[in-house]
Amino acid sequence: MSVLVWLAIILLILMVVIGGQKGVRSFIALFFNFVILLVSILLMADPNIDPIIVTLVATTILSCINLFYINEINIKTKTAFLSTMVTIVFLLLFIVLVTESALIQGFSEEQIEEIKGFSVHLGVDFVKIAVSVIIMSTIGAITDIAISISSPMREIYRHNPGISRKSLFLSGVSIGKDILGTSTNTLFFAFFGGYMALLIWFIDLDYTLGEIINSKIFSAEMITILAAGIGVALVIPITSWLAALVLIKFETKEVEEEE
Repeated sequence: MSVLVWLAIILLILMVVIGGQKGVRSFIALFFNFVILLVSILLMADPNIDPIIVTLVATTILSCINLFYINEINIKTKTAFLSTMVTIVFLLLFIVLVTESALIQGFSEEQIEEIKGFSVHLGVDFVKIAVSVIIMSTIGAITDIAISISSPMREIYRHNPGISRKSLFLSGVSIGKDILGTSTNTLFFAFFGGYMALLIWFIDLDYTLGEIINSKIFSAEMITILAAGIGVALVIPITSWLAALVLIKFETKEVEEEE
């Protein structure tokens, strides 16, 4: 067996032992997510299909898989899903403006050297491709934050049904503050981990700090991280507000139906 198969088996065993049935669903969801991303890339390569439309559809399906399939359909996953979609819409408008202004779309000088024997006239809008890359890089973190806030807020309300909407909202924001730092740092370290070889190459080529910061590929990745961080920060008040609104209105009814 290859290393990939062994690693997949080890991951499956750990997820089953630790997560039980939910761990199995999480493992299966990984393959569903991979298929969705692969199909999205193939569709984006078609000049007749808008990458933004593909991205919105893909992120919706990915959110459904990661929320409803893994955690089942309930009030906390519905709230997390709605919060994710609202955040993505706001973030999409912001990212389009930033991408067009920063001119990070297309290939960098370092990448051109590797593909100079191929035609770069692909017939696709690289601004939209850049926007899609940022959204796809952000969706996982946004969904994770949304469910991480809506779930404890539901428990807070169930144990204290007399809590006011404002207090419940502030509790959600407080939970989000604890998650915000670790989530943004995770995005930051993921970038440096994935591009460490590139940074070492920059140093070997005697790039100055200014040249590294102003290089297209570095700028594109830093903008991706910052946009993802903005999405993570934005989803906290959105989820807290929606969760407080939904729980106060519908949680009592849902509890009565379950009983």
